[in-house]
Amino acid sequence: MQMVTKTIDTGAYKQLHWHGTLAEYIDRVIENPDICRNAFQRLYDMILSYGTVEYIEHKEKIIHYNFFDDPISNGRDAVFGLDKSLMRFVHNMKSAAKGYGTERRILLLHGPVGSAKSTIVRLLKKGLEVYSKTPEGALYTFGWLDEKTKEHVDCPMHEEALKLLPPESRDRIITEITSSQKSRYPFTIDGDICPSCRWTYRELLDRYEGNWNKVMEHIRVRRMVLSEKDRVGIGTFQPKDEKNQDSTELTGDINYRKIAEYGSDSDP
Repeated sequence: MQMVTKTIDTGAYKQLHWHGTLAEYIDRVIENPDICRNAFQRLYDMILSYGTVEYIEHKEKIIHYNFFDDPISNGRDAVFGLDKSLMRFVHNMKSAAKGYGTERRILLLHGPVGSAKSTIVRLLKKGLEVYSKTPEGALYTFGWLDEKTKEHVDCPMHEEALKLLPPESRDRIITEITSSQKSRYPFTIDGDICPSCRWTYRELLDRYEGNWNKVMEHIRVRRMVLSEKDRVGIGTFQPKDEKNQDSTELTGDINYRKIAEYGSDSDP
């Protein structure tokens, strides 16, 4: 047992399983606004974190991204001879990260058999899993306290916890973070919480007669680690025969009984 316990890093476990109040999370965001990056920004930063090498080929500057050498698995899934294509791919990620419109498109990897399409996707999934375990790639979600079980139930969409803030409070935090110039990207808090969380929020707000602080006592923010195996943040869709293909693998299976409860925006 001693050989096993020596390899277990309890400090790292505590960091990866941190949880706290919304106020504690806001303090972390003010200290490091990159916590709130979107998916494109995280993916772009993850690729750049492994460094680049520039070289000239036929009088054209080419950027080689070391991430695609697969340093995580010692080169097992390394991609060779596609520096130009990968450079265009990363440029699209940069455009999406900056909010130039690419983020509203579906990115399709197109090429002949054996052109490393699946390998590139496998690398990206693996890289994001590892990146989410690092301090630079930390991301967070929130959950509600279930009063019956006394346990916290995660937001089904793993929404950004800052969406729980009222609009007037959002503006103050955005102004403070923007003025600090700590964020490498334009800092915004867009959108609303998912229908399921919105229903819970309204119920608690009615119970406490509009006391927002009492509602927030039911919130617990925790760190989240991306995992393809656990289907957290990364999903895999396998092609099948057209007669056996089920669209709910992409859209989710709608529970019509919940429409009356949560509304028609979407099924939680």
